[in-house]
Amino acid sequence: MKTQTEPLIQRVNQVLDGYLPPPEQSPQQLHQAMRYAVFNGGKRIRPLFAYGAASALNNSFATVDDAAAAVELIHAYSLIHDDLPAMDDDDLRRGKPSVHKQFDEALAILAGDALQALAFRVLVAGQWDNPGDAVAELADACGSVGMAGGQAVDLGAVGKTLGVDELSAMHSLKTGALIRCSLILPGLVSPASNAYVQPLAAYGSAVGLAFQIHDDVLDIEGSTEALGKPSGSDEDSNKPTYPACLGLEKSKQLADELVEKALSELEKLPGDVSLLNFLAQFSVKRNS
Repeated sequence: MKTQTEPLIQRVNQVLDGYLPPPEQSPQQLHQAMRYAVFNGGKRIRPLFAYGAASALNNSFATVDDAAAAVELIHAYSLIHDDLPAMDDDDLRRGKPSVHKQFDEALAILAGDALQALAFRVLVAGQWDNPGDAVAELADACGSVGMAGGQAVDLGAVGKTLGVDELSAMHSLKTGALIRCSLILPGLVSPASNAYVQPLAAYGSAVGLAFQIHDDVLDIEGSTEALGKPSGSDEDSNKPTYPACLGLEKSKQLADELVEKALSELEKLPGDVSLLNFLAQFSVKRNS
């Protein structure tokens, strides 16, 4: 992955660095916590999807720099809050102390809040045919009908048995919504690109679920060292997962089927789809 994606990771990191307040700016500890959360070794999967969509639409990467940064800021905020004791109560994130362990719970909450607000500030700086459409898309992706709603369903499902349809509906919100948004936003840059929002969204929906299924598989098969957080945490927390619902092998099969479905959508796009092709397959082959 590194050879193919490292230039794009460096690119979005530069954009993020330019938007995040410097650590010495008051309130210093809050800004340090925000930067700690963003620059802690993330793979930048969601920005990479945005850049892949731009390439598939024959648009320049510059047209989606702000969208790529915005979705990563939302992702970073969500991880801070997910790790809190009231949520998943995880002490490690990417092999490092979670924000609430490195700083404290109150500052972690504020850092997440500030990153979410900054994401919308960054988004509206982008190049949009209609900025309101972009704002609405990101708001839905991270709100009650997206990521936050999915997390609420997930918390309410602890200790319960969910069917595969219920599980897929939950994760299409919790994980899939922001991945799908990462792909839709590049389609909102211009009227010409807007014509391809539907296949981008369909690709994102399929890949988002495949990504989550593989996450559930990694929780069983992955190591704590590779995952950067304790393996087996889903089982320990009695969370509903695809392996618990379908079994390990059928879960892997479903993830592969979803990847094939995603790849079929790429045939409808006018540009270079090699990055989106790679990312779809990486979603079910990664070890963390």
